[in-house]
Amino acid sequence: MAYFDVASSAPLHPVARQALQASLDEGWADPARLYREGRRARLLLDASREAAAEAVGCRPDELTFTPSGTHAVHSGIAGALAGRHRVGRHLVVSAVEHSSVLHAADAHEAAGGAVARVPVERSGAVDPEAYAGALRDDTALACLQSANHEVGTVQPVAEVAAACRAAGVPLLVDAAQSLAWGPVHGDWSLLAASAHKWGGPAGVGLLAVRKGVRFATRGPADERESGRSAGFPNLPAIVAAAASLRAVRDEAAAEAERLRGLVGRIRTRVAESVPEVEVVGDPVRRLPHLVTFSCLYVDGEALLHELDRSGFSVSSGSSCTSSTLTPSHVLHAMGVLSEGNVRVSLPLGVAEADVERFLEVLPGVVAGVRERLGAPVAGAAGASGGGGELVVDALGKRCPVPVIELAKVIDDVPVGGTVRVLADDAAARLDIPAWCGMRGQEYVGEEPAERGAAHVVRRLV
Repeated sequence: MAYFDVASSAPLHPVARQALQASLDEGWADPARLYREGRRARLLLDASREAAAEAVGCRPDELTFTPSGTHAVHSGIAGALAGRHRVGRHLVVSAVEHSSVLHAADAHEAAGGAVARVPVERSGAVDPEAYAGALRDDTALACLQSANHEVGTVQPVAEVAAACRAAGVPLLVDAAQSLAWGPVHGDWSLLAASAHKWGGPAGVGLLAVRKGVRFATRGPADERESGRSAGFPNLPAIVAAAASLRAVRDEAAAEAERLRGLVGRIRTRVAESVPEVEVVGDPVRRLPHLVTFSCLYVDGEALLHELDRSGFSVSSGSSCTSSTLTPSHVLHAMGVLSEGNVRVSLPLGVAEADVERFLEVLPGVVAGVRERLGAPVAGAAGASGGGGELVVDALGKRCPVPVIELAKVIDDVPVGGTVRVLADDAAARLDIPAWCGMRGQEYVGEEPAERGAAHVVRRLV
């Protein structure tokens, strides 16, 4: 089985496994105690903090270990907002942040705060000028991921950090996806990350808060971790997380170019071998191991199951996956196709033969899923010259059926004629315009209907 989903969670690194087993014997005592076992545990904790801080690019006394990356994000946002409450209650985030950031933003807004969500370009990156324009005199905190978790686009953190610094606003960076590849450059103020993303054990997060950043811990605090993360530390997991981060960094430096080449091969070959596919994300400013593409007329869940049967573990941001009934907020913000979405994130040391086998298997898998859904065959000529408008009733049908039904009848109206697609699936708002862009048709717009909405498409070719 080829595991191509390290962006979700990386397998435990051998160094992490060794460090975890060793520290189970040496690091079980309370590091706050002064007897021999406690001192030994404290030495392990301090060494881990120094190693992690070196990898992050901060001082050891600026770094806190937390129970998870999500906990680090939530604690960082809440603490920074509370520390600067006299400045204001305005929070700035990008539209493609990880859900942990967006959930914190929603909670802040529900409690009476204000949130600005900065849009992104089609590549998935924010425009630094647009981000700077969202900052206000009452902005207490800004948040920007270092790289996107779904499409791999690297964000202009240094430029945004400079704008935030000029405005006197601290910037929190979610570095979960990029920290394995190197430190985050730029004058950031807070940083969060998660160990299971780089091959450390689950249940360990990092929160770095630069000296001078106003920060007030929310909720009850205790004497551990500078009061920023209450409770007894999971020292064996912390030791394993710090040890594996250093090891992964060393390997990533050597692997980055090889993986970048393999991902480039996937980007090129998928576009050549799979009809009607859109490769998304910035082709240059991207993580070296991650690529995402979306296939027209394909159910994302069915595609993932078929790839699983063929021996490949991949992920999806498609609206058709079983975990969600709405399109990925990242793909929606980018304005790209969400149907049949596949995210491939390659592990360190991946065999080139596994990538080649994936590229050989994928076209047949996509074709099989399309055939079962009754999708139109690419390049097939359709009838032409019917009435000036057709109505397609796709109410109650989930993606990609509304788009498939549209594709089947577009040739039944003359050039200049329109098709009205009645749909109540949220994905239609994204996928029908995306289909029009890929097929050279005009998306006229969305109109209210008795149920759902009417998506009007004009035939141009």
